[in-house]
Amino acid sequence: MKVKELVSKQEIIAAFPVMKQLRTHLTESAYLDLVTEAQRVDRYRLFAWMEDEKIVAVAGVKPMTTLYYGRFVWVCDLVTDEKHRSKGCGEKLLNAVHHWAVGEGYESVALSSGLQRKDAHRFYMDKMGYDQVSFVFKKTL
Repeated sequence: MKVKELVSKQEIIAAFPVMKQLRTHLTESAYLDLVTEAQRVDRYRLFAWMEDEKIVAVAGVKPMTTLYYGRFVWVCDLVTDEKHRSKGCGEKLLNAVHHWAVGEGYESVALSSGLQRKDAHRFYMDKMGYDQVSFVFKKTL
């Protein structure tokens, strides 16, 4: 078991079946385009938790600097393959993201989670020690 950063086109595509479980609206082509653009424009990084050379969890993160959080890492995407949920894979991957963020000099890690994802909220707060510090608002243009 290990964490691997996915950087090549083949590695990114290999993560799509797991990512699709969270981002159900994306086609493989749209996913690849968005990841590639986010890597180029936003310093997006894609990490995977591997078991027997198979991707079982994926985290997409983006280093950011803002006036309210300072230097931090935003977790854009975090999903564990449905066959591997509740086995600690997401926890291990998110802990690896925390470790990477500290090593890179970031002060915190933040994320948002859909209102309907009650199990995820319990995971973030109870297991991972996150605080709920805000609501996220969105306006479609």
